[in-house]
Amino acid sequence: MAETRERKSLVPFVLTIAIVIADQATKFAVAAMIPAGRVGWTALGDFFWLVHQKNTGAAFSMGDALAEPLRIFILILVPLVLMIALSVYYFKTDELTRFQRWALCGIVGGGIGNLIDRIFRPEGVVDFLSVKFYGLFGLERWPTFNVADSAVVVCGILLVAAGFFVTAPEVGQGKSGE
Repeated sequence: MAETRERKSLVPFVLTIAIVIADQATKFAVAAMIPAGRVGWTALGDFFWLVHQKNTGAAFSMGDALAEPLRIFILILVPLVLMIALSVYYFKTDELTRFQRWALCGIVGGGIGNLIDRIFRPEGVVDFLSVKFYGLFGLERWPTFNVADSAVVVCGILLVAAGFFVTAPEVGQGKSGE
């Protein structure tokens, strides 16, 4: 019974793996087919662009002007420690619901996807999805993003929402709620 419970607790990591594969496959395809800095495809007029951008910073290119050692610390080591901490929490707690476990695994998958780029692509993380933002918040276009970014944001929102709307597992239910 305990072995089945442990195996079931690993099931949501299928999402982690799927996100990493989808993220890296799409980045590889974009880098292979679209020259850096160019728009490769548009849809709905100029609402959606498939582009090839490199981002040496974090969200909204924050941190791209930092000195290399500081950028490595902030953009590689801190996220790596955070993902390890999330994974340890995942296995140590019985307080997460099945839904929260899946959301947490989605965040870890997105984090790993971008970490792979930060470690193995010194020119920067490949971003390729660009959406018109119509001047809201002073932005004509939303900052370009990728599959990993989307996974972190969507799963982060779901995790927070689950904290408000999904009931915690009952004592004794444990991690087996897969």
